[in-house]
Amino acid sequence: MLLKEFIDPQKLQEIQDQFSDATGLAAIALDADNTYITKGSNFTDFCMKYTRESPLGKERCEKCDAEGCGAYFCHAGLMDFSEPIIVNGEQIGIIIGGQVLPEKPDPSKFRAIARDLGIPEDEYIRALDQVPVRTEKQIRAAATLLGTVVNELVNLEYVKKLNKKRIEVFNLESVEAEDAVAQVQRKMMDLSKVSSTERLLSVNARIEAAHSGNAGVGFAVVAREISNLAENSAIVYSEIQALITKIGDSIQKIGNVTLDGETRE
Repeated sequence: MLLKEFIDPQKLQEIQDQFSDATGLAAIALDADNTYITKGSNFTDFCMKYTRESPLGKERCEKCDAEGCGAYFCHAGLMDFSEPIIVNGEQIGIIIGGQVLPEKPDPSKFRAIARDLGIPEDEYIRALDQVPVRTEKQIRAAATLLGTVVNELVNLEYVKKLNKKRIEVFNLESVEAEDAVAQVQRKMMDLSKVSSTERLLSVNARIEAAHSGNAGVGFAVVAREISNLAENSAIVYSEIQALITKIGDSIQKIGNVTLDGETRE
């Protein structure tokens, strides 16, 4: 299952952008196949223009992206986060981001990182100066909040899409059910005809038994049993007919349900 099968990327983008505007943290969402669902929000030059442009830096960043969970420190000294997107117990995506400092940075530490990654030190420090500073507590809380909001949105959209599909299937199946009910009703009419025939045979048998006198006693017994069978068949037929009518009425009511819970006539 993929996010793109049921989520509106624009809705997710709006929440992500608002989150980044409010917190200063970067964010981006990925599908289960690792394709991007949204565009990056508030990505810093420190990460995107410098750290990830370095071959070694890119390798280390991708390792952090793959292994990171919750809020964590990346190899370049910033705090990032990784929150799973889960539907029905299955992880179908992820939202990652962060790219913020948990405290005021030590320039000498980042100059050493720049040298290690082969990045011009002065440019790296200038980019570092543009990175937002948030406490570790704020970063972890913001990451958890975004994960919760995104999961609520995704699960809501999933349920809406699922219910839409269920309604489509129900509408199709209800037509089939109505047709089946109609066929059963026709069969009931045939059964009614059989019952009428049995009653007629019973009457004829009794007449013949009367004409035959004592010799027709056995014939009379058969006639009585045929009559009883006809009566029982008629009762069963009536009960089945009532149930079929009830089923048909129920199907019709369900098919006519409106949003306010009422049924159209």
